[in-house]
Amino acid sequence: MWGRGWREQCWDRLQQPWDLIVIGGGITGAGILREAARVGLHVLLVEAGDFASGTSSRSSKLVHGGLRYLKNAQFRLTLDSVRERERLLHEGRGLITPLAFLMPGFESDRIPGWVFGIGLTLYDVLALQWGHRHYDPAGLRELCPPLSGDGLLGGYRYFDAQTDDARLVLRLIREGVHDGGMALNYCRVDGLLRSRSGQVRGVILHDQATQGAGLTAEIQAPVVVNATGAWADDLRGQVGGRPRLRKLRGSHLVFPTTRFPLQRAVSLLHPSDARPVFAFPWEGVTIVGTTDVDHAHSLSEEPAISPAEADYLLDLVRWAFPSLHLSLDDAMATYAGVRPVIDTGKADPSKESREYVLWDESGLLTITGGKLTTFRRMAQSALRAVRRRLPGSPTFDPRLRVLDEPPEERCVPSDLPPAACSRLIGRYGADAPGLVACAQAGELEPIGSSSSLWAEVRWASRQEAIVHLDDLLLRRVRIGLTLAQGGAPWMDRIRAIAQPELGWDDARWESELSHYCTRWQDVYAWPR
Repeated sequence: MWGRGWREQCWDRLQQPWDLIVIGGGITGAGILREAARVGLHVLLVEAGDFASGTSSRSSKLVHGGLRYLKNAQFRLTLDSVRERERLLHEGRGLITPLAFLMPGFESDRIPGWVFGIGLTLYDVLALQWGHRHYDPAGLRELCPPLSGDGLLGGYRYFDAQTDDARLVLRLIREGVHDGGMALNYCRVDGLLRSRSGQVRGVILHDQATQGAGLTAEIQAPVVVNATGAWADDLRGQVGGRPRLRKLRGSHLVFPTTRFPLQRAVSLLHPSDARPVFAFPWEGVTIVGTTDVDHAHSLSEEPAISPAEADYLLDLVRWAFPSLHLSLDDAMATYAGVRPVIDTGKADPSKESREYVLWDESGLLTITGGKLTTFRRMAQSALRAVRRRLPGSPTFDPRLRVLDEPPEERCVPSDLPPAACSRLIGRYGADAPGLVACAQAGELEPIGSSSSLWAEVRWASRQEAIVHLDDLLLRRVRIGLTLAQGGAPWMDRIRAIAQPELGWDDARWESELSHYCTRWQDVYAWPR
């Protein structure tokens, strides 16, 4: 699908008639591409960077029902989220997985534990299943031995889910392309085309890929959707829209499980401001996050955790898990993402609504806000808003699967254990048999302590639209976050697999490696 030479083929086909152009290759744009291609629309998705390179690879990886939104009386958001979580768990096994949470209560908490008990009861009612249980202090520490016993009053266990956010985006895009859509990463929108009446009727594209830089094209379609997330105001400004978004940064610390072992997620109220912060296992590491602060930097700069945010998260870890004696020296990586919310001027950023919004301005439909969990509902809402401008006024059936039916596990012939087979099928869907088939000797083994396999490096390099090395290491195969030094100790073998598949000469590889190492140190290492 995205083998060598695919970009040139896409550019040759760009002048065909399009029904819909989607700007933005994050979870929202990917969901719109998938839903539009499903009903036979000729849909083009373009992304200025790599697919999922913005917020959609930098989330907290949680597919959750938004328990904390009940506090702000956002019942509809919580209901939608819970129902979408249940569908994704059913249809995305191996990619969306159940995650047990513990919610301990301490004497110092500003909110009494019974309040959370009521919230969890309502949470379970919305999910139409009973999933929470109360534990006394001894029972809670038996489930999580590193948890502090000082002032511990007991707490609750409940269930949500988690995912690999970047892989979810890529699976949606690949399924949309398989159904006839087209998706181009590193393809920037330099401007909007307007009709004589001022309505948006297309885009001016500029190729940003290393080998194709300089290519431009004017592409027309009756519908253009702005799904650029935190960047949405920039595009809206071209049609006279006033800025309406508040950009909030959420940052995370990543610890090796050898230093921070957790079998379950733990949801805690930070002792300084009573904000909920999570510590949870993911892909062989433990993640702590997130913060919620105004992002004052330009979006042209890649977001990174600040020293104040790192201290904030570490203060929580030291308070809740004092026996581990963790310091920033134990953090193997960090990451930060910028999420858009509607700016209502609230003093506390966490009190801004996480609901998504739709704005139709001079024919440019903008959809922004929302949550990872509700991407399908957002996609269908956007398409319904413009269905009268689409050929045939198609209908979008919410009863259809969110993700395509995956192949059966027996279609992935290998000696892999069942959990590893399920993981591959979940992340790669219909591509899983091809991935296993392309594996060479020893490549169905994990890379270091990560959950990723060497064969994933080969498949991604061969078939997954890699333009730069960080596409491979930070988004296709997540070892930039899950291995020490961003995967540097394993780079020789990565090179031996990836360089021939990518068709890069030695000079190109060295340039890409230098850029990746510098970027990782500047953005993903902890602030020293």
